Amino acid sequence: MQGLDKIIEYYAPAEGQLRVSDWLVLDQDRLTTFGEVTLDPDPLHVDPDFAREHGPFGTTISFGFLTASLLTYFFRQSLRGSAPGYALNYGFNRLRLPQVVPVGSRVRGVFGLLGAEDRGAGKVLMRYDTRVEIEGEDKPALVAEWLTMWVDDGIVRKKG
Repeated sequence: MQGLDKIIEYYAPAEGQLRVSDWLVLDQDRLTTFGEVTLDPDPLHVDPDFAREHGPFGTTISFGFLTASLLTYFFRQSLRGSAPGYALNYGFNRLRLPQVVPVGSRVRGVFGLLGAEDRGAGKVLMRYDTRVEIEGEDKPALVAEWLTMWVDDGIVRKKG
């Protein structure tokens, strides 16, 4: 379908290229707020004094789920404009957190399209090779195969 080809073209970077977001600082306020919202008061994440005195990293570190939750923000930012329809989180085929993110670190999202599958009825399942990089670190904070389901808002099929 011609309209769906336009959607795939919009959400997919050119062959061999990646979509990259801007850097974002993970400061203590963000970590503390995430802990409050998720009802997780783990002092390794929210108590700098505890983390410095008792933690293995000498400082607070980001929650792994906070790092993962930023994927939507990073992805939308990497698109650099409004997208037709809706890209819904469809889950992960795999997700790993190979490196901790110390408070104050700058992180960004990097996305490469692995495949797109027309699911009919105005839906396209897209698979992205996804990572969250930490500025100045060789090892990423997160690596994943992320699934998104693009859902037609009705406009694309009418124009397609």
